[in-house]
Amino acid sequence: MFKKLFYILLLLISANAFATHNRAGEITFKHVSGLTYEITVVTYTDISVSSNADRPKLGISWGDGNPTDSIIRINGAGNGVPITTIIQKNIYVGQHTYPAPAPSPYTISVEDPNRNAGIHNIPSSVNVPFYIQTELYINPFMGINNSPVLNNPPIDNACSGSIYLHNPGAVDVDGDSLYYSLQQSFGAGGLPIFNYQFPQAANSITIDGFTGDLIWDFPGLIGEYNVAILIEEFRNGFKIGSVLRDMQITVVGNCPDPPNITGITDTCVIAGDTLILNYAATGSDDVTLTSTGIPYSIVSPAIFQQTTLPSTITSAVFYWETQCNHIRKSPYFVSIKAEDASTFSMVDFHTTRILVIGPKPENVIATVQTNNINLIWDKTRCSQVTGYKVYRKLGPSGWAPGPCETGIPTSVGFQLIATTSTINDTTFSDNNNGLGLVPGEDYCYRIVACYPDGSESIASDEVCNQLIKDVPIITRVNVNSTSPTNGSMYVEWSKPTEHDVIQWQGPYRYLIYRGEQSSSNMVLIDSTVTINDTMYTDTLLNTLDFQYYYRVDIYNLTSGTRDLMGASAVASSIYLNLSPSDNRLTLTWNEFVPWTNTQHVIYRQNPVSLIFDSLDITSNTSYVDSGLANLTTYCYKVKSIGKYSSPGTIDPIENYSQEKCGQPFDNIDPCPPSLCVEINCQKQQSLLSWINQNPGCADDVIQFNIYKKDSLNGEYVLITNISNGTESSYLYENASSMVGCYVITGIDSVGNESLYSDSVCIDNPNGVCVGNNGCVTKSDATDETECYIYRLPNVFTPGEDGLNDVFKPFPYRFVESVDMKIFNRWGNLVYWTSDPNILWDGTEQDSEKPCTDGTYFYTCTVNEQCLEGINPRKLKGFITLLKTKGE
Repeated sequence: MFKKLFYILLLLISANAFATHNRAGEITFKHVSGLTYEITVVTYTDISVSSNADRPKLGISWGDGNPTDSIIRINGAGNGVPITTIIQKNIYVGQHTYPAPAPSPYTISVEDPNRNAGIHNIPSSVNVPFYIQTELYINPFMGINNSPVLNNPPIDNACSGSIYLHNPGAVDVDGDSLYYSLQQSFGAGGLPIFNYQFPQAANSITIDGFTGDLIWDFPGLIGEYNVAILIEEFRNGFKIGSVLRDMQITVVGNCPDPPNITGITDTCVIAGDTLILNYAATGSDDVTLTSTGIPYSIVSPAIFQQTTLPSTITSAVFYWETQCNHIRKSPYFVSIKAEDASTFSMVDFHTTRILVIGPKPENVIATVQTNNINLIWDKTRCSQVTGYKVYRKLGPSGWAPGPCETGIPTSVGFQLIATTSTINDTTFSDNNNGLGLVPGEDYCYRIVACYPDGSESIASDEVCNQLIKDVPIITRVNVNSTSPTNGSMYVEWSKPTEHDVIQWQGPYRYLIYRGEQSSSNMVLIDSTVTINDTMYTDTLLNTLDFQYYYRVDIYNLTSGTRDLMGASAVASSIYLNLSPSDNRLTLTWNEFVPWTNTQHVIYRQNPVSLIFDSLDITSNTSYVDSGLANLTTYCYKVKSIGKYSSPGTIDPIENYSQEKCGQPFDNIDPCPPSLCVEINCQKQQSLLSWINQNPGCADDVIQFNIYKKDSLNGEYVLITNISNGTESSYLYENASSMVGCYVITGIDSVGNESLYSDSVCIDNPNGVCVGNNGCVTKSDATDETECYIYRLPNVFTPGEDGLNDVFKPFPYRFVESVDMKIFNRWGNLVYWTSDPNILWDGTEQDSEKPCTDGTYFYTCTVNEQCLEGINPRKLKGFITLLKTKGE
């Protein structure tokens, strides 16, 4: 260990003496096995400072508490590789095994004393260590993770007065989402650098959080600057790692305009198709085009090729034969770099976002059965599909997916009705969860394929079908009249139009069933004579209190037999409820119908004409009628407007609820007032004042209750009722103690009491008053005499002249009891008491003999009243007893 530490110290000393200076760098990691990771440190050093310098090793902290270690440079035969005339790239690699998974990350860091001198935005930069770090999360619940690798070296110059672009070219082989942010450079110990400033720009210096494009718009002063780029990895919404790149940007002057790339920025491709993207670039000098990104490092990779020789006008093509294994929820980012051949090596970057999406399920067929529709579709060609989502909508949607749109947006109106569990589950029978589908509705379906990472395919083409209209289609369940005993209902239906007349030759008869409050207790109530008899009035009902359900069955009576041909869906009446509140009534209603209601008209009865007038129209199933007079009766009914999605039935379908009456009344508690307290310690008074917050809550507060508790753990007790609702203050005095917490409530005209206000607490020790909401003030001085701290005199003169005859405290407050003991000069106890007033007359308590003149010692525990309870305070001192009083 000593040898290792000595070597590291020697390395650091030699580094200070001869090392190249760091321009940029980052740390990345790759999982090897178990808890072992391969760590790579890449640095870019300025070899123009000292061409003979060599850094074969770097010190590194693994972030797990182990001492600083070293890793070896592996590129350029151990000597680094010059990538420009002044910049050398150094790659250091080492392996480390971590002790265990951990909820927090291991922070791998490198700190080097050599940073370039003269950095404009880092004061005394040559004395500020160069620091980079990476966060490694080892979490078995998140799976194995490898950090992104940064493929674009941070060596490009900026031109004064021109926009500077840089993209780190981060590639994450795990497909994790990356988020970029601009950070300041860090110094010793990973701490912020004192007086660091971001480089000044004519407009701004920013980074795109998703593409990683660093944009400096525009650099000004020529020279060198340092910034850092933080690249964070996210998987399933959780952060799983980060890489911090520190980089130097050199701003030069009198340089040519940088190249300019043109090309698409956002596109998508269906897996299995070939994506071809063309790019063009222009420059003041010959331009070379290169590209980085994940598509170049995966199975069946993309190809990027410059199609013309480097020149001032050049082009390149991106070519990718995509496959199903390329499908993923997050897009691929491809970074295109254009670099000119000028002395300054000016560059431009362009980022293209590519989404590879799953193909739509093909050949969806909807086949009608008796009361269900069977769906079947082709198995998708992408083997990683985990299942399919089945969506349904009443009526055609008229929607077609956009070019890169996957899944089905909620705005289209489709409802997810099923999810299959494997790629081979390519059938589904829709029977409306066992309730059966409804004749008269047009059912439309789409299928979406699902992938393991949560991505979805393009939605299938839409297919629609409807049940054969071979049964009655119920259309009206209307409350004709409202009564607890003599109410009536009107029921109407459409006759079958597509029944099999060969099998069912007639005559026909309808049987009508009714249920009260539910469809589970349907009973036969009547029948009709012919197939054209499609209306029925049901009487002598309690339509005021009950909701009614109806079903119509049709029977074939050929040859005197009675054969069931089928039954309509069940439909209910609209049932209206009222909920009273202060100056308002809330209307809610429910209905169970096979068609779709899109609107409801609210009617309120005119108290003079008794006619129900239209009040409003809503698409909701509730309505609030406000601005009403309390304890006044209002009556309502609701009309529904709807239709079936397929043609051939009445449109619109309109039905009325029963009539319902109610009275609004005040059941809303007032808002609690806002309370403040002003205390007067000398007079033992608390002036409570409040602001009534109720104008926004209630307009009828007529009184207030004030409550107090003597300790934090105590219970609030009513101390007074203020019967005048316009009062705003109350003087509380002559209490045994001022210590305690106060709250106030408001009470309205019908007795509703508000919640407690925020409490205002007054505490002691010794006249120091505090409030928990800053709403406590003192009306008198804070001098301890005026606030009556418990204090004892140091002399008294017992006798019978009525002057200073007993030993007692000065005036005091907030004291419950004391433990007072008085001793003579020999330590003998002569007097004791628990009475805070003490009242010692100078006699020995046991013998009742007068004590001699002299000095006595006392100890006194003062039990003071505080919010948290009784708080003992220790006093001790001397008492001079003088029987002979001065003349």
